[in-house]
Amino acid sequence: LRRIPGRMIYRCASRAWIITGGTNAGVMRHVGQAVRDYALSNTKQREIVAIGVAPWRVIHNRDKLVNEEGCFPAQYVIDKQGQGNMACLDDNHSHFLLVDDGTSDKNAYGAEIPLRTQLEQYISDQTLGNKATTIKTPVVCVALDGGYGTLKVTITKGIPCVILEGSGRIADVIARVFKQRNTSTTDIDDFNDLIDKQMNKFLEEYKKFDQVKKKDCNIKVSEVMMVQSMICAGKDELGVLDVAILDALFKASKTSESQEDNSWKKQLKLAIDWNRVNSAETEIFTEDRQWTSSDLHWAMTSALVGNKPDFVSLLLEYGVCLEDFLDEATLCELYQKLPNCFFLYKLFKRVEPKEKYRRKELHKEGFRDIKEKISPTHRIAGRDLFLWAVVQNNKELSKIAWDQCGDCISAALAASKILKKMAEESIDADEPQEMLELASHFEDRAIGVFSNCYKNDEERAQKLLVRISRLWGKTTCLRLALEADNKKFVAELGVQDLLTQIWCGELSVHNPVWRVLVCMVFFPLIYTKFLVFRLLGLYCAPQVKFYGNIVSYFAFLFLFAYVLMVDFQRTPSIAELVLYFWLFTLVSEEIRQVRPKVYIQELWNILDVISILLFCLGLAFRLTTKLLYPGKIILCIDFVVFCLRLMAIFTINRTLGPKIIIMRDLFFFMFLLSIWVVAYGVAKQGILIENDNRLDWIMRGAIYEPYLVIFGNFPENVDSEWRSAQCNPLKPKCPVLNEKEMPVFPEWLTIVMLCVYLLFANILLINLLIAIFNYTFEEVHDNTDRIWKFQRYQLIKEYYSRPAPPPPFIILSHLYLFIRKLVLWNAPKFQTAFSKALDFRGKEEEELLSWEALMRDTYMISERQAKSQSMEGRIQDSSQKYNPAESSLSSSQIQAIRWLNTSKCASE
Repeated sequence: LRRIPGRMIYRCASRAWIITGGTNAGVMRHVGQAVRDYALSNTKQREIVAIGVAPWRVIHNRDKLVNEEGCFPAQYVIDKQGQGNMACLDDNHSHFLLVDDGTSDKNAYGAEIPLRTQLEQYISDQTLGNKATTIKTPVVCVALDGGYGTLKVTITKGIPCVILEGSGRIADVIARVFKQRNTSTTDIDDFNDLIDKQMNKFLEEYKKFDQVKKKDCNIKVSEVMMVQSMICAGKDELGVLDVAILDALFKASKTSESQEDNSWKKQLKLAIDWNRVNSAETEIFTEDRQWTSSDLHWAMTSALVGNKPDFVSLLLEYGVCLEDFLDEATLCELYQKLPNCFFLYKLFKRVEPKEKYRRKELHKEGFRDIKEKISPTHRIAGRDLFLWAVVQNNKELSKIAWDQCGDCISAALAASKILKKMAEESIDADEPQEMLELASHFEDRAIGVFSNCYKNDEERAQKLLVRISRLWGKTTCLRLALEADNKKFVAELGVQDLLTQIWCGELSVHNPVWRVLVCMVFFPLIYTKFLVFRLLGLYCAPQVKFYGNIVSYFAFLFLFAYVLMVDFQRTPSIAELVLYFWLFTLVSEEIRQVRPKVYIQELWNILDVISILLFCLGLAFRLTTKLLYPGKIILCIDFVVFCLRLMAIFTINRTLGPKIIIMRDLFFFMFLLSIWVVAYGVAKQGILIENDNRLDWIMRGAIYEPYLVIFGNFPENVDSEWRSAQCNPLKPKCPVLNEKEMPVFPEWLTIVMLCVYLLFANILLINLLIAIFNYTFEEVHDNTDRIWKFQRYQLIKEYYSRPAPPPPFIILSHLYLFIRKLVLWNAPKFQTAFSKALDFRGKEEEELLSWEALMRDTYMISERQAKSQSMEGRIQDSSQKYNPAESSLSSSQIQAIRWLNTSKCASE
């Protein structure tokens, strides 16, 4: 019985009044506790209206409520120990009506029934909304437990009843009599005997009644049986009771007093509030009425704002047209009613950058001001609804909205990108994981639809990949997948086939690599049948550009090494000047590749910037007489960085390319190792050496020597074997010695520190490095193919946009671009995407998107079939086929809500 009031209040509290007996006893106490729990768990909702109607003379400590000057709220303390036969008020109710009809305290129980009955009848006679409507306020009586007084309230004229069997006492009596009356035909005498038998069984005080009172009880039970809209439900079937009450509200709006065309609106509103799709489908959306899109716009708004995805699907199925529904005003309203989510927090920080609030600390007024400033533009109904659902990380609504998007693959990839970006910036603990899961879901949707498209028509599917989508920022699916880091999508067969075609350019994909390399050197062979293509097509292919740049980079490193080791003069030689010119061409190409917020995100670009800056610094030192040798040192270090950049060529290799990712773990390990090295080194140096002001020896003793200890170089100055005779001005300072030429410091301390350091550095950290490498290797090995294909896509994209000549001849292409931009004012746009991108318009685009939508529908059907055939799907289908909430109720049996002896509910 404790669970039932809580479930009912959760359903109807925000839209209903709850009327109970008001005392802190029986089910009334459970109702009060449910009201309290709901208020604590829903602090943002308005206060629940729970009205207690109780007799004045049975209230314990009622004198505390009397105040000649008035007092609000009243000060009342529950004292059950001294209440005796009286009752305490339940302090969880919001309002009380205390009735005094002048009867003595002994007979005061039930004195409130006439007033309560009249109040409920009056409420049920009031119309809802404006004065023009005739729809009456629906009221339902729910009987739990109860005694003789319950019978007086149950038969209120025009108010239907829901009896909970198994709750005890009079409720069980009514339920048993009701069931046996429907299953057997008996005369009046037998019927009275049946009532008398059930009364003796379930109602203990019945035995103490006199004959007049017993007869009155039998008459009232018989009158209850005459109520047409009465239903009996078991207490274990909470779903049955839930649906029973809703169906009762449906019937209450169909009474003869409220027969008008818009009565269905109240029913639908109740169904949405209670989130009962099945009831709406069977009771409202019938063949008796034809629906127009405008009829359901208000319901659609309510379902979206209330987060009722099942109703959104139902309304779309029954004729809501998104283009008609989602006008600019409606879209603004939806954004203004967004729940407080990460999107609003970021919007608030953008509008008010000076305000430093945490997300949970933002005041409601701040969010309200931001919502009022929202004004969407460029309205596309399907896309706008989808974005509205995605930015609030609403999985179910975003799934439904995705089905309404015309460009579904681009929409799914865009959603994945948005969610991943939001997850990166979110500061909550659980929200980023939910966003990443939803992003993965949409990536899988994009993969499923594209795979289905590719199986059906390869050429059309590849057009979808490079088609410019004006709905999503004039970008392509390929670029969206790259920006969203969707490795699984890029690894799809159809995507890789397209990338292979782009990689080979006008060359055949079946040409061996060695033939391409031979033709790069001996290009006259292209006029034979060795390879068939044009000369321009050969050198413009990304594949040929890549090999040409590799050869050029090796030549650059060879020249760099030659200058450093053989021809580094005070006056730059010809070879060194060529090196400087070569570097200048590399710098010009890096400048051409710079894109704000994108360029610096790639590791190889960071290495390029570091290498160029070091080279410029070394060159500046080298050109001065005093800093010639330091400049050469910097250039030698820079040569190492340029050699590290050479690792990028391995991304083309399926085996070695993904393994480069392991290198990132080394930086994390070096950070941990440096903590222990510096900690031990500084402590050891401070104990052994006193006030050493030689920086080189400080670094040697604090960092270099502890680092060598890891590799087995045991320090000699940490024990008593150290002697002053070993001191040398050119060597580290000796430790402080006493008169006996023994170290003053406790020798055991440094030895203990050394042991602890070796334990952690040599054993723990080294094994940690091995474990990290092993974990990363296994992770990469399991996804080698996917990672390599994504790296390959990035490589193809980079070399597709590069000019054909390799450095240093690439300067010719840069001069051409420079002249066209500054002299001819006709500079071509840099290629940020493949030039195979197709800008379809009109009928051709419409046909392609219609075909994509068809493939999406077939994919979704196959997904549903696969899910239904799985074990989980079969269990779910079986549970839906047997729904006790629908199978055991007749919709004609119920009309309204009320707690008998305990509670009543009436919609405002």
